[in-house]
Amino acid sequence: MTKRNDREERESEFVDRLVHINRVAKVVKGGRRFGFAALVVIGDQKGRVGFGHGKAREVPEAIRKASEAAKRNMIRVPLREGRTLHHDVAGRHGAGKVVLRAAPPGTGIIAGGPMRAVFETLGVQDVVAKSIGTSNPYNMIRATFDALKAEDSPRGVAARRGLKVSTLQARRRVSDGGRAEA
Repeated sequence: MTKRNDREERESEFVDRLVHINRVAKVVKGGRRFGFAALVVIGDQKGRVGFGHGKAREVPEAIRKASEAAKRNMIRVPLREGRTLHHDVAGRHGAGKVVLRAAPPGTGIIAGGPMRAVFETLGVQDVVAKSIGTSNPYNMIRATFDALKAEDSPRGVAARRGLKVSTLQARRRVSDGGRAEA
């Protein structure tokens, strides 16, 4: 397999979603010059996701730049059973606030616009999300990423606290059982 084919194979594992395109105009002597800014979310649908912002004179070039930027700043998010989040989490960026909640199987992705793109490329199948404050796609995406960075797996928590994962899971079942009875 050649190097080029290997690179194409690696790039094809990523799914990208165009979230927003902004057209800006610069008024010059002969009229207006248009530029485009693109916001792209890219992920492997297995727990890795990133977002990027690109600006250029033509839309395809702006999208290409945004995709490259998204690949450069990808994060890994631990998923429970590969379909939902481990725990509820909140994130914020500027005036954008988001609340992400784990959901039982069959719920689907209940999230608005830019957040939906993040969850689809991340590989989450069941999640409930709410955005509060701004509806600006840039701030919503950044707030969502802020929340996803705070997401932690039971394995990570157990390692940090010096416990076994089974001990944490047992405590969780006891607390869930107590809540169901009350």
